Amino acid sequence: MITRLLVANRGEIARRVFRTCRSLGVETVAVFSDADADAPHVAEAGHAVRLGGPSPYLSIEEILRACRDSGCDAVHPGYGFLSENAAFAQAVIDAGLTWVGPSPEAIAAMGDKVAAKRLMQEAGVPVLTADGRTFPLLVKAAKGGGGRGMRIVREARELDEAMAAASREAQAAFGDGAVFAEPLLERARHIEVQVLADGHGTVWTLGERECSIQRRHQKVVEEAPSPGITDAVRERLFEAADRAARKIGYVGAGTVEFLVKDDTIAFLEMNTRLQVEHPVTELVYGVDLVALQLEIAEGAHLPEAAPSPSGHAVEVRLYAEDRDFLPQSGPLHRFEIPGDVRVDAGVESGSVVTTFYDPMLAKVIAHGSSRTAAVRRLARALRDARLHGITTNRDLLVDVLESEAFLAGDTHTGFLDQHLPPKDPPTELSALAAALAGAAANRAGATVLRSVPAGWRNVRSQPRTARFAEAEAVYDPLPEGVTVISATPTRVTLESGSLRHTFHVATYGDTVHVDSSLGSVRLTALPRLPRPVVEVAPGSLLAPMPGSVLRVDVGPGDHVNAGQVVVVLEAMKMEHQIVAPASGVVSEVAVEKGRQVEAGAVLAVISPSVSEGERA
Repeated sequence: MITRLLVANRGEIARRVFRTCRSLGVETVAVFSDADADAPHVAEAGHAVRLGGPSPYLSIEEILRACRDSGCDAVHPGYGFLSENAAFAQAVIDAGLTWVGPSPEAIAAMGDKVAAKRLMQEAGVPVLTADGRTFPLLVKAAKGGGGRGMRIVREARELDEAMAAASREAQAAFGDGAVFAEPLLERARHIEVQVLADGHGTVWTLGERECSIQRRHQKVVEEAPSPGITDAVRERLFEAADRAARKIGYVGAGTVEFLVKDDTIAFLEMNTRLQVEHPVTELVYGVDLVALQLEIAEGAHLPEAAPSPSGHAVEVRLYAEDRDFLPQSGPLHRFEIPGDVRVDAGVESGSVVTTFYDPMLAKVIAHGSSRTAAVRRLARALRDARLHGITTNRDLLVDVLESEAFLAGDTHTGFLDQHLPPKDPPTELSALAAALAGAAANRAGATVLRSVPAGWRNVRSQPRTARFAEAEAVYDPLPEGVTVISATPTRVTLESGSLRHTFHVATYGDTVHVDSSLGSVRLTALPRLPRPVVEVAPGSLLAPMPGSVLRVDVGPGDHVNAGQVVVVLEAMKMEHQIVAPASGVVSEVAVEKGRQVEAGAVLAVISPSVSEGERA
């Protein structure tokens, strides 16, 4: 019997496992890096052990030390990091602990994706094979997942660099740089089947999940069941997943992933762990997959018949990233998601998002009697969320959920490439509300000691204006057709024409967040007497985020073409290429390999090329 469980992971998945452990009466142990010392998962565990080293969550030695120090009797790997590392699973077992997962042999069989494809062919599962001559190709990490270590290659001349970049990224994320290539089946659906097997020969296939909407080969929206496959294809998927699990003697929770296009299905990989998107299956099938994992690890028998599905569930991944999918870091002042939805989060109000780990903040999941009901509930919760501080992909998620193509079930792996970016919410009324809230705060702060009342002006002919980087708001006199119903420092109600809107205003230093039915707007207040701005040389390439310089591809005097890679940054375990916006000559390189840079730092300066005629 498991009595004290260590979760060899962090963030959202650690908190998710702890939640089930609390309901079962199992003691919990968290592990944490220096960067995670104040993270929510550390505070929620019954015991916590600090790990050492630069990449502690990938250190088998450090995790085993934490097991000894905490006196745990079982280990749950979560997902990512060491969750699909056969050597880690074996080390846990050799230490006399219960491993909550499949056998090391099963992990090894599926961990090398090239060898796994051969096994699946033997089992009669259809696979994709590359001949090295047909493009496009998808380069993938052989021993990892989650979108890390993946590159699309459309021409042969791109292959070497893509393989090298994918290998570096895989090494950083999984500790193994092996990669391979397979045909890229474009506009296909990414479908996966949840399997659960005990040690006595029973295998459940708990339905399929639609995971086609992706960015950087990483899933963004997932749902169960898929709205776009036939019952005949569904049965073929279940049969193939069952064959895959039985072929390797699988025990525990796992996921078999496929590409589906029309009636064609092709095996992608098997993830020998709990998937990030497992909550949609839990809600549709009414199960707790973590609890079942623990029971199976203790030797329990699964019932002969799997539970039946009910309704529909949709999950979105809320990321700290901008519209170009670049990760963001910094303080998360407020994190509140209301409504009848499930929120699996690794953060809370006051958390600080660092550059060291994946930028996923939370998963938000809704269940309903129908797909329409689930989607509507989820979109409403996201719209009503209070997400203050760093930029998130919330607007993109709402836009996707409310798009005609998504509502029609017309999704595929290239969906976001075709999907228009979300429209900016109107800022005029939100800026006006922010200005009125600021004026109300000034009035509330006035005391008898002040010689001039708050809001007093000695030049009545001049309008009162609040200036923000995003908009300018004149609030005295009010814009034509706008009436103030009420205004406090945190809540403003305006009537514009015949419509009444209530705005919730929160101020953090110079940043003002305004939430309303019109959308969420972040404003940056401009000072009345701005300080001198440090000028940046024309042609400067700036770091779009904090990170580490992984590579510098040019030197002073080099000629570069538009779109050519100049510097490669690593942030949140992903590589980000900084390219020349136009052709020119490198006049300065301001960084070197290994240097840490802040957002906005100058990386290099490119001067326009001088033509022969201009030289003459």
